[in-house]
Amino acid sequence: MTNKEPINVAILGATGTVGQKFITLLQNHPYFHIHELVASPRSAGKPYSEAASWKQDTPIPPDIAGKIVKALDETLESPILFSGLDSSVAGEAESRFAADGHIVISNSKNHRMDADVPLVIPEINPEHFEILKTQKTRGKIVTNSNCSTMFLAMALAPIHRKFGLEAVQVTTMQAISGAGYPGVPSMDIMGNVVPYIGDEEDKLETETQKILGTYKDGKIIPADFKVSAQCNRVPVFDGHTETLSIKLKTKATPEQIRTVLKNFKGMPQDKALPFAPKQPIIVMDEKNRPQPARDIWLEKGMATMVGRIRECPVFDIKMVILGHNTVRGAAGAAILNAEALVELGYL
Repeated sequence: MTNKEPINVAILGATGTVGQKFITLLQNHPYFHIHELVASPRSAGKPYSEAASWKQDTPIPPDIAGKIVKALDETLESPILFSGLDSSVAGEAESRFAADGHIVISNSKNHRMDADVPLVIPEINPEHFEILKTQKTRGKIVTNSNCSTMFLAMALAPIHRKFGLEAVQVTTMQAISGAGYPGVPSMDIMGNVVPYIGDEEDKLETETQKILGTYKDGKIIPADFKVSAQCNRVPVFDGHTETLSIKLKTKATPEQIRTVLKNFKGMPQDKALPFAPKQPIIVMDEKNRPQPARDIWLEKGMATMVGRIRECPVFDIKMVILGHNTVRGAAGAAILNAEALVELGYL
């Protein structure tokens, strides 16, 4: 997209954690201009600076601070809506906005597994955007994955294409920011590990198969390998770490896996999309990496880090992966999806 005026966008759930991240990431974006901010009734009608309890590392942008927040039931002008809505309201609201003709780029879980809604990581499955043509509404809904699924699918996709997958066992160590603000009560998480995150294991086990599935004859056929997930909340602020054991259809050495991951690129890199990491998967050589405190901001938070690739005595290969859960795992993923829609001619 060159020499065109930026497209007006609205942010749904603008006062929440993901909404705030949308605001910070979309500043001076070459494709999109924040035109409208939408939030709950208690925030509607207020200037954004009064409505939001701002928790980002940079101040509220001056052009955003004075914008009056709109309510979810108001008519919106922006053709594209970035949704960071809570799942308790996202399903109905996103469907209504799509019916009204808006393109909804959603970070919420509600529509991810709908048969006619693409669950897209543009490096992996941009062809799944084609299923938008089967949606009956004037507008459309596009979703990005759960934050933990994002890094799992990114690591598995090139391996699956080259060698095939039979089974994957994944254990997550998920940052408290993934729970939104204020996260997890301090007396539950300080010096502790909470071995349960509601619905999280199911998301990893089903979303991964949809993302790595095949688009054929207007349908997405899920990938045929099984995923077993165990999810834990750990006292880390940002950055989801995951340990994987992988059973392959065609045997491969750790060095072959490293080479495939290092060489992986996709449509966003080919088209040099603004939010695309130049190196979507960074393979780390150090024995004690990746680490959330040191590595999540590589490629501006949009890369997946992979380390400790080695043989597994139970399956075939095991490794450690890491990603920034609120950037590539949330708002940044939705923005990259929107960029891909523009560049591929769906908008």
